[in-house]
Amino acid sequence: MQNFTTKLLLNIGHALDHMFLLIFATAVTSIAKDFGLQRWEDLMPYSVTAFFFFGLGSLPSGRLGDLWGRRPMMIVFFIGTGVASIIVSATNSPVELAIALAILGCAASIYHPVGIPLLVQGELRPGWAIGLNGFVGNLGVAAAAGVTGLLIKYYGWRIAFLVPGVISIIFGLVFAMYATLESAAPGKKKATPGGRTGMSIARLLLIMTVATTCGSMLFNFSTSSNYELLTSKISQISQDPARIGVLLALVYALASLAQLVVGNLIDKISLKPLFLSVVALQFIGLIASTSVDGWPFYVSQIVFMAAVFGAVPFTDAMLVRYVDDAMRSRVSGMRLTIALGASSLAVWLIGPVVKQAGFSALLWVMVATSVITFIVVTTLPTTPAPRNREQDGCGKE
Repeated sequence: MQNFTTKLLLNIGHALDHMFLLIFATAVTSIAKDFGLQRWEDLMPYSVTAFFFFGLGSLPSGRLGDLWGRRPMMIVFFIGTGVASIIVSATNSPVELAIALAILGCAASIYHPVGIPLLVQGELRPGWAIGLNGFVGNLGVAAAAGVTGLLIKYYGWRIAFLVPGVISIIFGLVFAMYATLESAAPGKKKATPGGRTGMSIARLLLIMTVATTCGSMLFNFSTSSNYELLTSKISQISQDPARIGVLLALVYALASLAQLVVGNLIDKISLKPLFLSVVALQFIGLIASTSVDGWPFYVSQIVFMAAVFGAVPFTDAMLVRYVDDAMRSRVSGMRLTIALGASSLAVWLIGPVVKQAGFSALLWVMVATSVITFIVVTTLPTTPAPRNREQDGCGKE
């Protein structure tokens, strides 16, 4: 089990990971103007490199996490993302931006296949640990909206990338000095029995990958477009970028509470009905958002973002419950490479879809993705609620 300092730094790392990937989404209008583009939509396709390499890099990151060590990989994560963000702040054209964002995506890819398995090693309440980690991670999403909006308003978009980059490097140095030492790389330890699913690891990996792909597409569709979507939907209320950023930050902060609730419930009840309930809430919130504007839309945005965030812990919970620690980073890397690589298409599609058909079309695409997720989750076996942490294998390493 990790000490308090290590857990704190791992949770902060999750917040930084999400923040780095979404600074661009808030800054895109300012960057487009600085680069001489007439529409922000024309710049969106250049950001797809960050999300593509965020997925592609998960495979080698997971392998290195198991076979080299998760602790040294996390040091690389903190310092690497910090340096990459500083590089982004120095770009002067869309092509330079795309290359720099690709580097940022590679560095950011380390966190999920490495940081989360490191966090839950020996953890007695993995659901709660994952839920709390997701909550803090989504505070990074909120910070990307709120802090970035303020930095852009007063200092410009370059400072919005520069400041978090420096902060990440500092946390990397702190992690190197105070994080729990590993006795050996996880992949070199003797495997221990995991939980029981009643299905093959191949089928489990397929379900996890499809569910993660749909969840990641919804996450990317929403978080990468929410700033401009909210600007469009509440145009009669405000056009101040700082105020919109704060409103969106509040959406993310409130929606993030769902991960604490879900994380707590994962340790107590069966995964399948809980997962289906959260996805059903996604559908309801998204359907409502297609037909309203102003403050009613703002409420529906909180609802569907709570459900989008609330769905995030489930695939990690399945990984912890059913996959031995010695290979968790590699299994996580495999499903994330496919899921995040495919879901990077969501970011590429935002600009063209909104430009040609408006935000209503984008919202309906999200509704369809939610329906697909629901269908996939119905194929999971119905397992009994965990009677205690030892019986389902979650608390044993």
